[in-house]
Order: sequence, then C-alpha cells, then structure tokens
Amino acid sequence: MKKTFFILPLIILILIYSVFFYFLNTKKNVDIIPSNLINKKAPEFIANSLITDKKVKSSKYFNNEIIIVNFFATWCKPCKDEHKFIHLLSEKSNYRILGINYKDNSEKALLWLKKLGNPYSDVVIDNIGKIAIDWGVYGIPETFIVNKTGNINYRHVGPINEKIYKEINLKLKKINNYE
Repeated sequence: MKKTFFILPLIILILIYSVFFYFLNTKKNVDIIPSNLINKKAPEFIANSLITDKKVKSSKYFNNEIIIVNFFATWCKPCKDEHKFIHLLSEKSNYRILGINYKDNSEKALLWLKKLGNPYSDVVIDNIGKIAIDWGVYGIPETFIVNKTGNINYRHVGPINEKIYKEINLKLKKINNYE
C-alpha cells in the first residue's frame, strides 16, 4: 500500500514534467499570429471616409489591383513609429494603401495625417472597431495585403520596421508575379 502511495504521485509528476518539456522544446514561431483569413476573401464593409466624408465600399478597392490595408490610430505610439514605412510603401511600391482609422477621434486623425503626411489613398473610419473585428485584428497597427482577386495574402501584426518593410516588398513582388 505504501509503495503505490509513492509510485502514483511519482508517475503523475513525471507526466507533468514530460508535457512541460515537450511544449518547451517544440519549435513554434511565437511572433506569427495565425489568421483564418489568409487566402480568403477580404471582409466587406461600407464606412465613412475620413478624407472625403463619403461612404467607402470595400468592394471598390478589393478587385483588379493589389491593395495594402493598414489599421492605425493617432493614440498608438507604434503606429506613429511605422508611419515612415507606410510612406515608403506608398512612394516606392506603386500600390494603393487603404488606411483604417481604428477607434480614434476623426479631428485628431486629420491633424495627425496633416502633420506626418498622408500616404493613404483613402482612410476609412472604424469608430467602434467592427471592421477590425471582421478582419481579426488583435491590436494595432496591423497590415494586410489583399490581392487582385480580393483575397488576403499577407498579414503583419505590429509596427512595420525596416525588416518588415523589406518582407512586405518581397511579398508584394511575389503576389504580383503570380497574378
């Protein structure tokens, strides 16, 4: 009886350690947050434009051309840090960039774009975060590439830096060559 009293906890402890070390040693890239939308149609929306005060239909953008979609806000420090790379994408890639202003004050967003420059072909207002939810946004900034058929081919969570900027350019070239 005493023997089983010591063996059973030992077996349970060994099992717990085995599971712990198994998950510790598996090679997972924790930097990549999976998206169920990759290679699927971009979620459609109709929203007000920050720039023109008109309604914007996503279907207007997501057909016949590659579009970069960037979720940002003025209160987001990483969004400000990545803004120069959004400008570079706008200037050097020849692709249109659709900005989605997430849970932000429209007046502040207009001032922010005036001060830092506006690399976007249009900016959609997402006051309540519905568009972001539909796109599976975890937090901003997030950037997507939508191909000519309206499918999402790429997603980056977090600010764009020099390394990610190069990665996005390679992905854009790859997408453009396949279509």
